[in-house]
Amino acid sequence: MSKEKPSLPKGTRDFGPEVVGKRNYIFNTIKKTFQKFGFQPLETPTMENLSVLTGKYGDEGDQLIFKILNSGDYLAKTTASDLEQGSKHVLRKISEKALRYDLTVPFARYVVMNRNEITFPFKRYQIQPVWRADRPQRGRYREFYQCDADVVGTKSLLCEAEIVLMIDEVLTSLGISDFTIKINHRKILSGLFETLRAQGSETDLFVAIDKLDKIGQEGVSKELQEKGYTPKMVDRLFTLLSIEGSFEEKLHNLEVAYKQAIGEPRDNIELDETGNYNGKTKVGFLRALDNFVGFEQVKQVQDFLKNLNFKNFNRLEFDPTLARGLSYYTGCIFEVKVNNVKMGSISGGGRYDNLTGMFGLPDVSGVGISFGVDRIYDVMEELQLFPESAQNSTQVLIANFDRQSETFALPILQQLRTAGISTELYPDQVKLGKQMTYADQKKIPFVLLIGSKEIETGHLKLKNMRTGEQESLTLEEIINRLAA
Repeated sequence: MSKEKPSLPKGTRDFGPEVVGKRNYIFNTIKKTFQKFGFQPLETPTMENLSVLTGKYGDEGDQLIFKILNSGDYLAKTTASDLEQGSKHVLRKISEKALRYDLTVPFARYVVMNRNEITFPFKRYQIQPVWRADRPQRGRYREFYQCDADVVGTKSLLCEAEIVLMIDEVLTSLGISDFTIKINHRKILSGLFETLRAQGSETDLFVAIDKLDKIGQEGVSKELQEKGYTPKMVDRLFTLLSIEGSFEEKLHNLEVAYKQAIGEPRDNIELDETGNYNGKTKVGFLRALDNFVGFEQVKQVQDFLKNLNFKNFNRLEFDPTLARGLSYYTGCIFEVKVNNVKMGSISGGGRYDNLTGMFGLPDVSGVGISFGVDRIYDVMEELQLFPESAQNSTQVLIANFDRQSETFALPILQQLRTAGISTELYPDQVKLGKQMTYADQKKIPFVLLIGSKEIETGHLKLKNMRTGEQESLTLEEIINRLAA
């Protein structure tokens, strides 16, 4: 029987002890912040019914869902006619479940199923892996963790402001300082669509703009023209998207440009001989006016932040090119980029007004944020931001010289652990050099040496592995020092 060479599926990884320690450092930092803001933990299953997931992420997102074949003879219910109708038709008969694509849709499903037990507004955080059938590359994996925080059952823009505060606190706590929190609003994007007077799809516009940092202006222009947008419309779009200035200036200038394009709002809308106002039907014009809500809401979020004494407005940017590809966003949207590392966004989210409506519970607004732990990890590795404590699982190694020292060390081992000091006794009586190498490779900061002299006097020798310094101390003194 031939031996198979072990391998991993593309886009997945093993995590050794050092990496897991660093990842846990990120998880714990994020959890601490979520809990400070009143969010409660939640977990949902790895699998969801395929019907729960499809139709929530747009056509491109649906294609990236990992489907699970039905148990047993999954082709039993299919016919030759099914195969002739194509893969989408066959899929309905061979797959009823899928790996979760994100944590937001399962959360919405949970809210609907448990609405009678939940206290609204409901604030939850969730830290679990998700799966996407994407093309693996640096910073993009097929299996990765998300750290989500969402609040549902309120439309208050205080929630959006607190999302900005949480992002800022988490990244600052992790030592990341050079980052930008980008904010936009879906209605502002809808406003851009209105100013173009386009006959195409609004969704096509959002999807194309969302790719701007990946395929550039030329790529977006080509994609939009393929979708029916004229070169004149595309030029107009990039003129609007290129507005520069501070947060307030960009927001104001885009709003002015939008008003000029559709006509100033009026209380009494007068229609021309064709039944239109400024080239629009009355209904179309009123819809265009509704998009001004986006500008007002972004301003309100900024006002909340000022009243909350947010100090880092230099990290906040109004970005009209920010689209966020997921189709369920309806209000403010967020994305976070680290400026001194070449990496995609490390966090993103936004407001969704009726996600639960897809599951039979309409009019429950929510807003949330997701941290991409894998990308944050890569950023921190590149910038060397992990503290040594994130890698240490053991604080003290007790050397094992012989049977006498081993017997003497056993109660000391337990006393150190009882004091909350992570400690291990080397299990074998081998040369001290080998034990020291073990401590060095595991990055254990202290080694406790107990020979015949130490047993006799009760003063144990504590070696600092970083400095090489050795001190003779009582067990009580060692505990007081290391447990501090």
